[in-house]
Amino acid sequence: MSNCRYNTYWLPLLAKHSMSEIAEGPLVVPLDCEWIWHCHRLNPLRYKADCQEFYGRILDNKNVVSTIQGESTRQTEEIWKRLYPEEPFELDLSSISSDGDSVNIMTEGSKYDFVAAVRRQSPFFYQVSKLFMNDNLFLEEAAARYKGFLHMIKRNKERSIRRFCVPTYDIDLMWHTHQLHPVSYCKNLVVTLGKVLEHDDMDSDRAKGQKLDVGFSGTTMQWEDTFGTRYWRAGGMYRGVAPSPITDIPLLASIKSKALVSSTVSQSILQLSKTTVVEVLLEIVGVRNLPDGHNGSLSVFFSKKKPDAFFDERKRLSILSESKEKQVASFQCEPTGELFFELVCQMPSTLRISRPDKVMGTTSIALQNILDPVSKLSIEKWLELVPSSGPLDSKPICLRIAVSVTPPAPAPHVLHMVRSRPSLKSACFLPLPGSIQLGKSWTSLIDEAGNEIINIQTRNSKKAVGNNGKPKKEIIGIIGWSDEARILAEFSETGWSLKGSEWSSQLWKKSIEGGHIFELRGDRVVQLFPGRKLEYEPKNCQRQKNEQDFITAIEFSNEFPYGKAVALLNLKCGVLKVEEEWFALSAITLAIILSDILRKEGNSVSIANIENLKMVDSNEDAYDIEGKSGKATNLENKELAAKISVAVAEKGEAGDKIKNVASGGTMVKGGGCGGGCGGSCGNMVRSGGCGGCGGSGCGNMAKSSGCGSGCGGSGCGNMVKSGGCGGCGGGGCSGSCGNMVKSGGCGGGGCSGSCGNMVKSGGCGGGGCSGSCGNSAVSTN
Repeated sequence: MSNCRYNTYWLPLLAKHSMSEIAEGPLVVPLDCEWIWHCHRLNPLRYKADCQEFYGRILDNKNVVSTIQGESTRQTEEIWKRLYPEEPFELDLSSISSDGDSVNIMTEGSKYDFVAAVRRQSPFFYQVSKLFMNDNLFLEEAAARYKGFLHMIKRNKERSIRRFCVPTYDIDLMWHTHQLHPVSYCKNLVVTLGKVLEHDDMDSDRAKGQKLDVGFSGTTMQWEDTFGTRYWRAGGMYRGVAPSPITDIPLLASIKSKALVSSTVSQSILQLSKTTVVEVLLEIVGVRNLPDGHNGSLSVFFSKKKPDAFFDERKRLSILSESKEKQVASFQCEPTGELFFELVCQMPSTLRISRPDKVMGTTSIALQNILDPVSKLSIEKWLELVPSSGPLDSKPICLRIAVSVTPPAPAPHVLHMVRSRPSLKSACFLPLPGSIQLGKSWTSLIDEAGNEIINIQTRNSKKAVGNNGKPKKEIIGIIGWSDEARILAEFSETGWSLKGSEWSSQLWKKSIEGGHIFELRGDRVVQLFPGRKLEYEPKNCQRQKNEQDFITAIEFSNEFPYGKAVALLNLKCGVLKVEEEWFALSAITLAIILSDILRKEGNSVSIANIENLKMVDSNEDAYDIEGKSGKATNLENKELAAKISVAVAEKGEAGDKIKNVASGGTMVKGGGCGGGCGGSCGNMVRSGGCGGCGGSGCGNMAKSSGCGSGCGGSGCGNMVKSGGCGGCGGGGCSGSCGNMVKSGGCGGGGCSGSCGNMVKSGGCGGGGCSGSCGNSAVSTN
């Protein structure tokens, strides 16, 4: 349908406009026609031939703007309506037949296969959609590299060398942009090459030995021989297969302008850390001035002098001049500190026992030097090594190191939900001072640095009463350690309504159409989909995870008409990844509502299980903000929650080895689940794991000994740098173990009752607890 509108309506209108501008301002192209026009121009020879055949000249894009640029379309719509009174300016999707057999209204026009062209070009947007692709410095370098690419093609033509030159994606972005200005492109290329350069996008097979692979290898060699620099560029390489698109999207007419005055609400309420990240590509090109008599194979280990949240490893690279094997390391890190390099001589295996590996010297590069505009986001040079021992040589060993980085981009906010546990009647300590006593329904949101962001509780309102006579349900939040409570959401007969954000006047709208389970409408539309979608879609190596544990929030706007993933909720692990700060408070509130409901229902996240969630209410006791119900827990729970940083699931996906157990959580360098967990185990980082939990499983563990030989009851709580449940099961924990932070944990005698929360404590001793152990803080109990 769109290609018919493009041929029959848009191109004739564009031809009239190019002859004598029929609008005082710029002409606005309908979005569906713009996409077909875009793909048509990316076959420059065909576009030129079609324009000359039907209009006698190349139709240019002069004084034409996109609908997504926010320009007023009123004048263009009036011209369109005058010329085509029977055809709406915006494509009416409801008029397209469901079987796809729409009537072909085209009388004449290009016979180019636009459908095939669109299919070829759609994945390209994914490859160039990172935020840094709009950075001026990155684009300036891409434009310079595009000129170098054309120079190589010119030299090949002059020398009669037949080579299929394959651009990196930063170069390809510039090439596409050039082609979208068809008159300039044709003139420029005729001057440069003597002909219009064809853009061959027919090949997509990246397998070894195929046309793309051979062409890219040849282009790389020619570039590096011609210019003496690396052809690869951080941010310009293949990102993998594009994720599956969202097939059913809201109509643009129902979406208001993206401009939001209220988008700063989350930023003013929540104190989220500002972290940036860069992508890095690294290659060790050569080594020189090696000492005489040198024996053994050489390699380079690289790390960061001060590890950060994204990169805290020590990795090895071969040296191109030594191994003749090209190795390029790719990783992410914070744009601060130094990259540290160690030249290592590895002795042959027969001599390794008597002569261990030797560090011959070290050097470093400050990331700030690469990010300096003078360096243009890349460095390739010889660096002198500081010898590890011995006298300084007159000719120090040097490494030729090539590093490229992307401009810094905001890192996603990763938050962890930590639910407080109820206090026990036999608690050993009195409540700590404080005006707020947390009930069992409180949940703390903590970032990866261990900072408490917000505490949230589901409660019954004292004042508001619904038509059925029952108290109205509310979600309230307390920011950090503040005493001020905010109402974040309310539940009524029509469902949940989010308050205090851009969705303040909008109700949840439950839908099964298009696969989304809820829809939020404000100045943007955000739909929630089960599973990982768009940018979060799992790669092949991640597909073993249960997709029903995830919910993806996708924004639709004029800027992103086909959707952009803005948050990923992992309700099983209690991990939220939020891409944009304006959606953080809404994402947290949605996660609390859904996890609370699903926890009580015991269901997975799926359309079938969520269909009736709108009318589900909680049976859990509600607590008032002052804790006057008499059932509030000690403040230790809140203090504990603020200290637990469960940096596991997302960190594990970033590079650590992940071991998945049938009902276990994410484990990073963890001992795993032992004899069997009747429930489920939480996230574990460098921990001993669960010995055998027969009940509800173990909580999150970080640098802990984990759960010993078995917890028969409700499992173990969160443990951080703790001994864990040492011997629960000799006597067994028939109840449960609470949260432990820097504690000795539960001893070998077993707990027939339950263990409370322990902070910097000796824990439960070897004699066992016949009843229950209470909360301990800085104690040796």
